[in-house]
Amino acid sequence: MGGVTSSMAAKFAFFPPNPPSYKVVKDEATGLLLMDPLPHRENVDVLKFPTRRGNEIVAVYIRHPMATSTLLYSHGNATDIGQMYELFIELSIHLRVNLMGYDYSGYGQSSGKPSEHNTYADIEAAYKCLEERYGAKQEDIILYGQSVGSGPTVDLAARLPRLRAIVLHSPILSGLRVMYPVKRTYWFDIYKNIDKIPLVKCPVLVIHGTADEVVDCSHGKQLWVLCQEKYEPLWLKGGSHCNLELYPEYLRHLNKFISTVEKSPSRRISSRKSTDHRKSTDRIELPRRSVDFFEAPRKSTDRREKSRKSTDRPEKLKFSEYKFNNVDKVDKFRISADQIERSRRSVEYHHEKSRRSIDHQLEKARKSVDWLDRIRAG
Repeated sequence: MGGVTSSMAAKFAFFPPNPPSYKVVKDEATGLLLMDPLPHRENVDVLKFPTRRGNEIVAVYIRHPMATSTLLYSHGNATDIGQMYELFIELSIHLRVNLMGYDYSGYGQSSGKPSEHNTYADIEAAYKCLEERYGAKQEDIILYGQSVGSGPTVDLAARLPRLRAIVLHSPILSGLRVMYPVKRTYWFDIYKNIDKIPLVKCPVLVIHGTADEVVDCSHGKQLWVLCQEKYEPLWLKGGSHCNLELYPEYLRHLNKFISTVEKSPSRRISSRKSTDHRKSTDRIELPRRSVDFFEAPRKSTDRREKSRKSTDRPEKLKFSEYKFNNVDKVDKFRISADQIERSRRSVEYHHEKSRRSIDHQLEKARKSVDWLDRIRAG
């Protein structure tokens, strides 16, 4: 049952760019891995490392000389780290953080096929690399999840009690809820962020566009309501699913958030006297039972907020007018308008195609759940 569920979910949840935007090559003179055709930078490492599920994923690590925090970035759908590369560079510069971005299994030049559980193994491998290769501590790591990347981000954050913070960028309540306004959590759903976000103990920043046509802004608002430690959210008026980085408020708010959590003393001191058998309390908990395993349907905590007027009144800039504070960096940051448009069209096309293709499966599942409810009631 779990394999069938994962296979079905993967058909409507994951759309890796085809072909990938980059290739990984080895420089014969230095032995370093490089991303072709992207320019090599002295402060950037290109990495390959294995996951516990047998795949090998590709990542980039960007060093900042004044960084006290490390951002672990899980990107959105229909893109890879080649397309995200210049954005990663600019975020590292302007937020003054080290940054690791990685490609999920089946994305870019990472091996394997994309699936919910592969992405959980992927982010765990990236986190482990930050610990073991770069000496990053849990208290200094900020997880950043964009769109579908909010799934592995929230899952890992729920199992790491001393994280510095997490950022959720256009996040989803769950995979199924993106397409249908269901009021309960079904066993075949994926990325059940709605059930996991209350377990996250660190500060959470939610960023969402009010005109998001792929993941409605209500997803971000409801996740924010369910957070234990809320930070002032950023609702970007008129923002869509693929353009939030183009708003001046985006970078300013991120800077403010990171400065705040870096200055705040850690409130998540774990006991070193724990009887836990792990050697380090920083380690990730062992994988829990698969969420593909049948779960009895339960009432969802869905509580849609009434829409309210946003107090944010950002002036939306045209793509060609967008600038950071450092004007000299603007050309490096700009993502090709063609790439954004292709990603937007890809997401919209697959979103509509998925809605049609899953109708039959959802109806069967609903009948199955209704039958189980009647058996229990009897």
